[in-house]
Amino acid sequence: MRPTTKIHPKSTRPGQRQVAGICLVIGLAAISNLAAAANDLLWFGNGRPTVAAHQAVDILGNAAADGLDARDYDADRLRNALVLANDGPPLADERMASLDQALTAAMLRYLAELRFGRVDPRQIDENFSSTAAGGFDPDTFLRAAIAENRLAEAPAGAAPPLPLYASLRAALADYRALSDDPAWQTPLPPLPGKKLMAGENYAGIPLLTQRLILLGDLPAGTAAPPRYQGALIDGIRSFQERHGLTADGVIGAGTFEQLNVPPAARVGQLELALERLRWTPLLSAPRTIVVNIPEFKLRAYEIRDGRIEVGAAMNVIAGNARKTRTPLFDAEMRMIEFSPYWNVPPSIARGETIPKLRRDPAYFDQQGFEFVGSDGRVVSGFSESHLDAVQRGQMRIRQRPSARNALGDIKFIFPNKDNIYLHHTPTPQLFKRDRRDFSHGCIRVEDPVALARFVLAPEPEWTEERILQAMTRGKSATLRLQEPLPVVIAYSTAMAEGGRVYFFPDIYGQDKVLEEALRRRSAGNKPSNMKNIGA
Repeated sequence: MRPTTKIHPKSTRPGQRQVAGICLVIGLAAISNLAAAANDLLWFGNGRPTVAAHQAVDILGNAAADGLDARDYDADRLRNALVLANDGPPLADERMASLDQALTAAMLRYLAELRFGRVDPRQIDENFSSTAAGGFDPDTFLRAAIAENRLAEAPAGAAPPLPLYASLRAALADYRALSDDPAWQTPLPPLPGKKLMAGENYAGIPLLTQRLILLGDLPAGTAAPPRYQGALIDGIRSFQERHGLTADGVIGAGTFEQLNVPPAARVGQLELALERLRWTPLLSAPRTIVVNIPEFKLRAYEIRDGRIEVGAAMNVIAGNARKTRTPLFDAEMRMIEFSPYWNVPPSIARGETIPKLRRDPAYFDQQGFEFVGSDGRVVSGFSESHLDAVQRGQMRIRQRPSARNALGDIKFIFPNKDNIYLHHTPTPQLFKRDRRDFSHGCIRVEDPVALARFVLAPEPEWTEERILQAMTRGKSATLRLQEPLPVVIAYSTAMAEGGRVYFFPDIYGQDKVLEEALRRRSAGNKPSNMKNIGA
């Protein structure tokens, strides 16, 4: 539960394979070996482009459907080159080989980026293990698709095989269609006061009703009421729920601001969410725990009979956005500690605990603190000299298991360099807040018993009754799991669930960082052989 370090670009993780950027290796370094000779052409025959060649440029031209940019694959220039090749005299072998190689490079790059993403997540401090180990090889995939006459199905086959990806992709199409809708060409009129309450008059009711219908928060055909009432309030509650707001039906400053966010901005959030799904290892194992920081939500997934099920879901409290952000990474849960001790991290001890104890020494006993020496010696009584030793780093402060313990009565351990873990909390009232970035970096879970039941499901002897007994025993005990369980600390400001689309604030500014990384990548990483295709 110690504070995490400030985000710095281009951090590295020892031993981690690069995920994004695989397209550069496949699409550029090896491309000269793929179609260098006329007798190895993929897209031409008898001097003319094949049906597959035209399908390929159609696929590249439709890259935006997956949140990609057709310009990155020179789709327009390739299409124009094929038109000229189709309508003009048959191409010479050298020209065919050059154009064939350019189209192959573009398709390989597209397929690799569709599957693995366009940026290395480590460049933006999203330190995930490689998702490239799933056996997807763009070259083999492309050649098989051409040979089996199923190139048109290639985008669906290359995209991440996640139901969430398909749902967000469909939402992207919907919000892109709304971008030019007249309902967003003019802003909503200002509210008549600080808040719009039930029964009040508002000049923007017709436009508000129209927007909520288009967004799916009101049924089609809903008539605009004479004042703010009835179904319109229900529609606002639905909208608030989908945007991380208190669903009270009252239109205050926060709700009004979100109502005026244009669909084009939501398109951008959805595109970034799709990009992250390409390199976030959400389902690398049959059972996975995923925390989505902007949503303040934990979901425990399980694959059964080929179907993805949610075994547990709950609210969480994450690291403070200004001071102690929770890092984004994946690791393996290996232990559960019942009735845990809390070893106060040195930074928290120096910045918070020591000053408070100097002001109020009685706080030491009230919180069940004790001093621990470097040799393991435990001192249960308070003294200024021991406090000075903590200040010098010669001793540490820890909190005994109790109802006041900062970790609550259970701790879920997945070893990592930042000492981040999941745990309960003695202040559950904070889970009622809409925005829940209150921690020093670790993640507090709302329903620790449900999470423990999911984690220990492969060990049936750990019944709910036994779990509760271990949590309330008051004596610390560590249980090593029989099977490690992947934990992913993810970041997405867009989510789709139950046929609805949700959006959340970019509390850590990670969307802005990813947007900038994608801009730099598009500006400086054009395929080197595109200059050979002509206009």
